[in-house]
Amino acid sequence: MSRTELPNSIRKFLRREKARIRRGVFDSEEAEKRISELVAKTFMVYSKKRLKNKPSK
Repeated sequence: MSRTELPNSIRKFLRREKARIRRGVFDSEEAEKRISELVAKTFMVYSKKRLKNKPSK
């Protein structure tokens, strides 16, 4: 994951959600699965917004 692709607010959100998932799930494999789903979903949503707002030349 490249750190320059996401703004600070989204990185902060991901960091806090990952911590919440790790605290709430006792099985580490399940936690990693949920975290990877969260990151994939966030990247998908953010990339759609970024493409939508990108000005055409």
